[in-house]
Amino acid sequence: MSEVNRTTKEQNTQSNKSSSRRSFLNILWAGLGIIAIGEFIAVIISYLSHNKVREKSGKSSTIIEAGPTDSFPVNSVTANIQGRFYLCRMEDGGFLALSSKCTHLGCSVPWVDKEKRFACPCHGSSFDIAGNVISPPAPRPLDIYRVNIENNIVKVDISKSIKRERFLKKQLVYAKKVMK
Repeated sequence: MSEVNRTTKEQNTQSNKSSSRRSFLNILWAGLGIIAIGEFIAVIISYLSHNKVREKSGKSSTIIEAGPTDSFPVNSVTANIQGRFYLCRMEDGGFLALSSKCTHLGCSVPWVDKEKRFACPCHGSSFDIAGNVISPPAPRPLDIYRVNIENNIVKVDISKSIKRERFLKKQLVYAKKVMK
C-alpha cells in the first residue's frame, strides 16, 4: 500500500508541477497580450493627435515664401511641392496660387506645359492657367490660396483654400512698383 500511496503522491506532484507551469505560461501570455494591445492603442492615439500637437506648437507654417517676383516669368506656372499648389503668373504680371487638387474627386492635377493646361489624370478634367474648367467632369474651377507680396517676395497662405465659381480679375495679386 505504501507503493500505491507513493505513486499517487508522485502523480499528484507531477500534476501540480505541470498545472503550475501551465498557469504560469497562461498568465505570461495574457500579460504579453495586454502589453501588446496597450502599445497598439498608444500608437493609434499618437498618430491621431500628432497633427494637433504640431499645429499648437507652431512648427507647421501656413505661409510659404515662394520666392522673389522676378524669378517667375510672365505667363508661367511654377509648382510648389511643399505647399501643394501652383503659382501662376499671368500675362499682365498678376499672381494666382492654385490648388493642385482637382475639384471633381481631389486627384492631383499636373501642369502640361506643351498644352498650356492642367490635366487631371483620373477622369479627364482640364483647366486653363487661371484654373477655369476647360473640360468636365470637374464642377468648378481649381481652388485658390491667398497671395501676398511683401518687398517683392511672393508669399502664399495655404491655411485655407478658397472655393470659387469662376476666375475674376480681382483674384490676381500684383507687385507694387517701387519709385526710385
